[in-house]
Amino acid sequence: MITFEEAYKKVIHYRRNYGTETVGLLEATGRVLALDIKADRDFPPFDRSTKDGIAIAVEALDGEKNQLRIEGVLPAGNPRAELSDKNNCMEIMTGAVVPKGADTVVMYEDINIANGLATINQNPTRGQNIHVRGSDVNQGATVLYQDTKISGAEIGILAAVGVTQVVVKKLPSITLISTGNELVEVEETPLPHQIRKSNMQSLYAALREEGIVAQQVHLNDQSEDVREGLQKALQESDVLLLSGGVSKGKFDFIPLAMEELGVKKIFHKVLQRPGKPFWFGVHKATSTLIFSFPGNPVSTFANYHVYFKDWLKKSLGLPILGFDVILTESILANGTLTLFLGVKTFMEAGKLRASLVTENGSGDLMSLAKSDGFIRLAPRDTPYAIGEAVPFVPARNLIY
Repeated sequence: MITFEEAYKKVIHYRRNYGTETVGLLEATGRVLALDIKADRDFPPFDRSTKDGIAIAVEALDGEKNQLRIEGVLPAGNPRAELSDKNNCMEIMTGAVVPKGADTVVMYEDINIANGLATINQNPTRGQNIHVRGSDVNQGATVLYQDTKISGAEIGILAAVGVTQVVVKKLPSITLISTGNELVEVEETPLPHQIRKSNMQSLYAALREEGIVAQQVHLNDQSEDVREGLQKALQESDVLLLSGGVSKGKFDFIPLAMEELGVKKIFHKVLQRPGKPFWFGVHKATSTLIFSFPGNPVSTFANYHVYFKDWLKKSLGLPILGFDVILTESILANGTLTLFLGVKTFMEAGKLRASLVTENGSGDLMSLAKSDGFIRLAPRDTPYAIGEAVPFVPARNLIY
């Protein structure tokens, strides 16, 4: 049995690069850029007004002069115009091209207009209220870098530089495999000795949040069924995520079937709770990775967020951004096991704090809905104290 730190390093060591693919602009949300993106023009591409008002040459206001004749009106979207006389001005709308001969925009709030004349009420500063061409970025400059996760902001930038087809990192193909004769479909009414397939639905939904649509397979607790099902999945998928069948029970056939199918066991069993029976391996022929989690809901859910999500980030070139939370109670974590405990988080005095969620063991599915994630406590003789900062593994987006 290995420590959590050893298991985590081994999982991350097997990160993969699945290549790239091209998707449409609006299908790129949530994906990871595979190439740098460069500006195809200056941004902004022209001197543009940032206010509604008048465009002037500031030198026209020398001496006591503060009144200018209005030559016309410039809406956004019109080609660049030109002042016929630097002593005149043009009304200009936000986003419009500043006319040739003008170098300053005075907003309407600072002028009075009557009889075709604009009277300026205070001295302007040359260049005010003008977004200068190329002041954001010059043509050819990199505007988005490889390994950036694409959100709405990045979609806007891609659109602005004319990218309609986006080269992104390919996501792994994943098959979810559940085992156990006690499991029935969600829509079925279970008998007293049966339960519905909730683990698979949780993992499926979690993967959807990463942009992955997984296949789902259920294997009955028959050694031949398990072997045949695994063999097919190993040929078709980059990653297998299993729930159940890896403990010491007489019907836990997964480890033996893996060995028979040429899967190399990297480790089996980790000094942690929950999720101690975690099995991890790689198929020698296909390089398919196997994350085989214990069947209890909390064990599966914790292991997915602790191991698989960080493995996926590393495989896609994304950073793993760990952070701490502040304990609101004292917790004892003696012995040899690293503990992953469900917590509810909240902001107080500018710090993210966490309180334990009451649960009834690793089979307590209902506790997951109350948790924002898991704190990680390494084993030690002294209790973790109130106010102490400890590592936190989020299991949902935190909004405060």
